[in-house]
Amino acid sequence: MGVVNVTPDSFSGDGFSNEPEKAVQYALKLIEDGADILDIGGESTRPGAQAVSAEEELERILPVVEEIRRNTQIPISVDTYKAPVASAVINAGADIVNDVSSLRFDPDICQVVSKSRAGLILMHMRGTPKNMQKIPSSLEIIIEIRNEFKRAVSQAKIGGVASDRIIVDPGIGFGKTVKNNLKILNQLSQFQELGFPVLIGTSRKSFIGEILGTGVSDRVFGTAASVAVSVVGGAHIVRVHDVREMRQVVDVIDSIRCEMH
Repeated sequence: MGVVNVTPDSFSGDGFSNEPEKAVQYALKLIEDGADILDIGGESTRPGAQAVSAEEELERILPVVEEIRRNTQIPISVDTYKAPVASAVINAGADIVNDVSSLRFDPDICQVVSKSRAGLILMHMRGTPKNMQKIPSSLEIIIEIRNEFKRAVSQAKIGGVASDRIIVDPGIGFGKTVKNNLKILNQLSQFQELGFPVLIGTSRKSFIGEILGTGVSDRVFGTAASVAVSVVGGAHIVRVHDVREMRQVVDVIDSIRCEMH
């Protein structure tokens, strides 16, 4: 899954603010580089980020989603927790709603997804983007995430979302300490047991910078290591910025694992 940030304040420094044409060109390049899915985001969820209105979010991403859909049939995911945004982008051709709040911020997303038969990613986040780095760390992060997934999945099903449309994401970096993140990556099987595909997004995250002492632009190899561990540990989808490099990592791992069988 290749990341396309249509924001002025992306933590990774690769946002396209008020530049839909550049965002579309970038998206098409990610497909060339080996992306199987594109994830389009119009509101930053970096630590301390301010929320934006549904109108502003749509102004940023709708032209991008429409133009990508005109150019390719690749699955498009949209990173939003707002039902009106989800509805509009699905009508424009998006296939998946990536809800970083796991239905906590806007439960109406369930109805939008169930009516459209789109996919739904439920991501675990402690708190909100504005305060998630300030809340006390979790001593039982795996149990906390599993319990939250059970709640969110139940809510999604009650709202009419079919089980085979649900993907879970333990939310690396979202209100978690470095130790929390490492524990999650070490215990991905705990989430596989829930019976849904697992998405992991470690790309360029701060825990890699903490380990290596590097800035955002110098975390490709650290990201590659975390992607490799995630795939071996059972992740079905990896959400990344550096698609060409991570495609190579994943392809080699898949080849090795095929030989094991």
